[in-house]
Parts: sequence; C-alpha cells; structure tokens
Amino acid sequence: MFDVVIVGGSFAGLSAALQLARASRSVLIMDDGHPRNRMSPAAHGVPGWDGVPPAEILIRFRADLAGYPTVSFLNDRTDDISGAVDAFEVTTQSGECIRARRIILTHGVRDILPDLPGVGDAWGLTVLHCPYCHGYEVKGRPLAVLATGPMAAHQAHMLRADWSEDVTVLVNGVDGLDQQALSAARIRVDARTFLRLESGDGIRVTFQDGPAADFAAIFIAPKVDLAGSPAVRLGVGMSDGPMGPYVRTGPMQQTDIPGVFAAGDLATPMWNVNFAVGDGARAGAGCHQSLLFPDFIPALEKEAA
Repeated sequence: MFDVVIVGGSFAGLSAALQLARASRSVLIMDDGHPRNRMSPAAHGVPGWDGVPPAEILIRFRADLAGYPTVSFLNDRTDDISGAVDAFEVTTQSGECIRARRIILTHGVRDILPDLPGVGDAWGLTVLHCPYCHGYEVKGRPLAVLATGPMAAHQAHMLRADWSEDVTVLVNGVDGLDQQALSAARIRVDARTFLRLESGDGIRVTFQDGPAADFAAIFIAPKVDLAGSPAVRLGVGMSDGPMGPYVRTGPMQQTDIPGVFAAGDLATPMWNVNFAVGDGARAGAGCHQSLLFPDFIPALEKEAA
C-alpha cells in the first residue's frame, strides 16, 4: 500500500509529490503523458522559467523527484477510485489495482473548444486563453476575443487596457454581450458568421461575407469539462466556475471526502502554472499532515460554498 497515490503528473501533481518525498513517504504518480498545456511552445510568467517550454519544465521537475527513492511513476490512466481513508483502491485503465491511504487529484480538466474549423489546430499557438500567460508576446498588435460566453467581454476589456489598442470581439452567435460598454471602451464588435480560422504569422479569420480579418492572436475563455474524470467518479463536491465545474477544496486543498485532496486546474477557476505549483505544494503538505494527525486536516464540509 502506498501512502499517497497522485492522479496526474503535471505541475500540481509533481509539486505535491515533492513535499511528500521530502518526508520519505511512499508516493505513486499516475499520468498518461498528456498535460493540458502540451501544445504551448512556452510558459510565461513562471519565475525562473519565463519563456521555457512547459515540457522542459516538467522534465526538470521529474528529474528533481528522481532523487527520492520513495517516489514511483506509472504511465497509465485512472479508471476508478473506491474505498475510504486509509483504504483507497485505484483501478487503472490497464486493469491494475493499487491501494493507497490517501489520494491527491491533480489530473486537470478537458477544454471544450468552439466547433469551428481551425480552432483546434491553432489552440495554444495563436488561439490562446490567458493574457497574463501569452499577452506580452502579441502586445501592440491587432487582437481578437472569440466569444464563448460572458467572459469574452471581460477578456476584451483586459486586453484593451494593457495589451493592445486594437481589440475586436468576434461575437460567434453569443448573446448577452454588453456591446454598448465594449464600444465605449473602443473595442470593435464583429457579428459576422465564421467560415474558418487559418494560422500562419498570426491568425486569419474568414467569414461568410465581407473581407477576412487578420490578428496576431485570438483569445478565448474555453468551457471546461470534468465529466467521467476520477474526481467525478469518486464523487467529490463541485462548485460552478465561469467556465465550468471545479473541485471544491479547503485551506489545505482537502476535498469533502476524508483523505482526498485536489490541486491544479481541476480545483480552481483560475488556471496558471504558478497557481498549480503552489496549490500542489499545499496539497502535498496537507496530505502529509493528515497522515500524521488524522483529525488535524478535516475534510471540507459537504455544505461549504
């Protein structure tokens, strides 16, 4: 039996593992090698790693953990988690059954991109989600926001304030945008119907009528999905965020199931490498404390907001 099984081996999971490794606890990190930001050529705003490809950062993280003999890796997906504190069972996609005293969920979320030709190919390259992560590299150039909901206006106002004076909202059939406020902020609104997006040096949008439009990048706030994830199958409590559900956690990243912790993109409505690393460290420390003092880190109350 492992002290802890960590489901997800990206930034949050590896950060949690490091805290437990330094306490010489037995840890198994399960991961299938598909981190959410694998398409991005660089991670920005990460102290000491600004501009470094996420894959390179993860290689360094794993190299750090390789020096701790109590840490193991398993390249597999989690099919199910059952049991209770001190007696969890994790079933893998390949059929292996693994026992653990504690669980840390760090498997991330699934992005639901608009069903438009070219969006998937450009995702992480010229179709972006975060001005803090990617805005500096395209500042001062024409930018667009592809509306997927009310967050489009929020993103557009941010970009117009500090990244570019040339911002367009591509309405994409979304209702409820305050077009008067957008116009007052000198943000253009384009309600034409899409045909396709084409990446090159920037990204071109072709419409059913009128001329194409060229932008340095298009920002979107993608909806996210946890359907069928280990967190859902385990039954942890969820909250509704602006882009979709996320796992509700307490001060030490504990969920409302005793012995289960969560960190990273699945446990916050704000996604950032720095947040994932910090929350992962907190989850690792909280999980360790719960092994030593079972009543010291209580599970979050089911009714907590």
